[in-house]
Amino acid sequence: MKLRTLGKSDLKVSAVGLGCMPMSAFYGTPDVQEATSTLELAIELGVTFWDTAEFYGSGSNEELIGETLRHHRADIVLATKFGIEPNYAIKGRPEDAYLAIDASLRRLRTDYIDLWYLHRIDPTIAIEETIGAMADIVASGKVRYLGLSEASAESLRRAHAVHPIAALQSEWSLWSRVIEPEVLPVARELGIGLVPYSPLGRGLMTGKITDPAAFSEGDHRLKSPRFANGNFEHNRGLVQNFADYATTLNCTSAQLAIAWLLAQGDDVVPIPGTKRRTYLAENAAAADIVITPVQLEEISDLMSGVAGDRYGWGHTYGNSPAR
Repeated sequence: MKLRTLGKSDLKVSAVGLGCMPMSAFYGTPDVQEATSTLELAIELGVTFWDTAEFYGSGSNEELIGETLRHHRADIVLATKFGIEPNYAIKGRPEDAYLAIDASLRRLRTDYIDLWYLHRIDPTIAIEETIGAMADIVASGKVRYLGLSEASAESLRRAHAVHPIAALQSEWSLWSRVIEPEVLPVARELGIGLVPYSPLGRGLMTGKITDPAAFSEGDHRLKSPRFANGNFEHNRGLVQNFADYATTLNCTSAQLAIAWLLAQGDDVVPIPGTKRRTYLAENAAAADIVITPVQLEEISDLMSGVAGDRYGWGHTYGNSPAR
């Protein structure tokens, strides 16, 4: 697995990371045994940049990772997040940060976090106060680098002025390009690495989803506007064209979607989420795909006009990087 450096930090991470959220939450019933096997395979494949959050499974995702992490700590660049409660309330006060870091360290069975994100920016408190507390925790040795998730250009600037921000984690893919006009240029101006989550459009861009009704109970995509009647059929048509194009390059549509992001710059490290070994191996192989500038332009056009909002839960934190 090739390595990339996140922003101006010295965090060298696998070019393709691993989003661990599906192992514990939002994608049906968890399978702990398969998830553990997937983590072990990730180490073998060199997919050693792992992403989790206290929010995923109300801490159970961190606990799951902690079981494997304790045997391989030196091999993993570990990222976790704080700032969202199980009821989706956003919490970014300094006292929240101090409590959250100790709880995450306990669940993850480690004494330090490589990259610690503010999961969502709390609109009730100045970002400077939150980052100030996070900076104190860096100084304590419990965290190496700081990141933000779904932040606006203004928030990036204000946070970075308090303490260097190593990475911005936001949804970015051919399925969702909302960060490109304003947020992306500022991140690059400041030397902040880019960590796109949901690079596969919550699985739709794999081309393997034919009927949302087949999702198991508890799968959050059942409430997603992009998987709703009408929108799904339209979006699936776009994905089919994309999959046909991937065939001409001798790769899968999932691999091409990840490769498209990797081709956006060496500062980009996508973290496709999976809970199965088969998909992990497929995603990791995307790091070896080379796309020409002409192909990049053609691919971008194939996914224009996606129907439906990103989220349908009524939680504004997920609909735009507005703060």
